[in-house]
Amino acid sequence: MSQTGSLCVVGLGPGTSALLTGQAQAALQGADVIIGYDGYFQWVADLVRTKECIALPLTQEVARAQLAVERALAGQAVSVISSGDAGIYGMASLVLEVLERHQERTVLPDVVVIPGVSAVNACAALLGAPIAHDFAVLSLSDLLTPWAVIEKRLAAAAEADFVMVLLNPKSARRQWQFARACALMGQHRAPETPVGLVRNAYRPDQAVVLTTVAGLAEADVDMLTTVIVGNSQTRCFQSRLITPRGYLC
Repeated sequence: MSQTGSLCVVGLGPGTSALLTGQAQAALQGADVIIGYDGYFQWVADLVRTKECIALPLTQEVARAQLAVERALAGQAVSVISSGDAGIYGMASLVLEVLERHQERTVLPDVVVIPGVSAVNACAALLGAPIAHDFAVLSLSDLLTPWAVIEKRLAAAAEADFVMVLLNPKSARRQWQFARACALMGQHRAPETPVGLVRNAYRPDQAVVLTTVAGLAEADVDMLTTVIVGNSQTRCFQSRLITPRGYLC
């Protein structure tokens, strides 16, 4: 066991082993203990069956990060697992913030953030090429960010004609926020602007649906859905979306 320990924050991708990187596999294989949300362990069961695995439920992200830092400070090789990319709405920032509180120590564990395929590019790939030009990514969850801040960012990105990727569009307790986001889109996008909806990308119950800004408010979305709203140049071709970069202008 290393005297100082180590910390890997690992992005697992969408959940299929085909999109788990070699670097992520190596980190899991080299870990003494793996910490994460219980739903993630089924994705890597064959890699972690001989490891100490600590599963904590959703909403206990801080507890996961604190436990990971404690174990690493005690000298263990620790991997914290996140879905998608660990640095995009994942555990990387939180783990580093918790470790930052121990900066008075002479020796801190090494930290490596291992990238994974995020929902952003996984869903975009299934839709074709909707984010081939400038785009903005926003979460509609106001659990950690005030809605006023989210709405300000939404309006600015919509007005600037960014392709927009909307994560966490609607939950059982958050309904009106998605309707408000759709209304903002309608103020800055033509009704026929293409929109792609992807649910559970690269998982067994994957669903890909095309709609428009005009039909977006009626779309069936939830926390497992990623919404990609085209810009003024985005168009459909053979059930795919293209946002051109301008090479053929």
